[in-house]
Amino acid sequence: MDKVQIVAEIGVNHNGDMELAKLLIGAAQDAGADAVKTQLFATERLVSANAKKAVYQQKVTGGDDSQFGMLKELELSVEQYSLLDEYAKSLGILFFAAPFDIGSVRALGQLGCPIIKIPSGEITNLPYLLEIARLNRKTYMSTGMSTMGEVIDALNVLTRDKPLDLTLLHCHTQYPTDFRDVNLAAIASMRKTTGLPVGYSDHTPGIEAPIAAATLGAVVIEKHLTLDNTLPGPDHQASLEPGEFRKMARAIRNIEKAMGDGIKRRTQSERENLTIARKSIVAARHIRRGEIITEDMITTKRPGNGISPMRWNEIVGSAAKLDYKPDEMI
Repeated sequence: MDKVQIVAEIGVNHNGDMELAKLLIGAAQDAGADAVKTQLFATERLVSANAKKAVYQQKVTGGDDSQFGMLKELELSVEQYSLLDEYAKSLGILFFAAPFDIGSVRALGQLGCPIIKIPSGEITNLPYLLEIARLNRKTYMSTGMSTMGEVIDALNVLTRDKPLDLTLLHCHTQYPTDFRDVNLAAIASMRKTTGLPVGYSDHTPGIEAPIAAATLGAVVIEKHLTLDNTLPGPDHQASLEPGEFRKMARAIRNIEKAMGDGIKRRTQSERENLTIARKSIVAARHIRRGEIITEDMITTKRPGNGISPMRWNEIVGSAAKLDYKPDEMI
């Protein structure tokens, strides 16, 4: 099993505050993330003035129901993104973004963003997808709210002119996601249908679903990170705090070790227990030399450094070569 890339999605959990964003990047590294992902958008290009908040956003942010007003407060400028990228580089952690409009796609291309993440909401946005394809950059595509047909349609657009380094992310776009809606089995079916590597972007409470996704072969695990679930903002309540994120990362790394190569074999560390745990054929009572051994005269007991019980039928019916006391190996 190759190493799973663990991505800390800080998204808009920086609340538009550069210092908070830097703290999140540092927390992501400390918690064992391989990469940090944020969002880049210009609110005027993303939503119309009358766009309403999602239900979950209304619940956690209060105030009016305008997406525009909420997002404007969470917006990062291209210059701010560039400064955060430099900060992440200074810490030695990969930093990339999901652009939510064509202008932001172009800006990330100019900044040399190493990975472009297509958000679930853009999977049916033809001009946006064409702009992504022109970048010819390593690309992750989230597939929340999508049918397999819509995923295929988007892939056909992205690869129409030339191949693209693509990884799909199975995702469910509800915050938080009910476990009954997760459908982790889609990871395997998407991989089989498309022939592409598939990861998992998680919005469930806790860490169980991403850990399970890693066992199912997800090559990327993306999970929201916050410093404090009680902070104001739309995504903090559906995010992990650093301690829990660290537990998730540690569990995924342990799973990588545990998966192995699939070949059933005896390991070196098991060999020392071989004779201790297995059994040998021993006398159940006194047996005289020359007696024909019957089943009631023998039994199996530890240790396993004598004749294997798998040879039971060879011993039954044979003549005893020695005198045996109870518990003595035949």
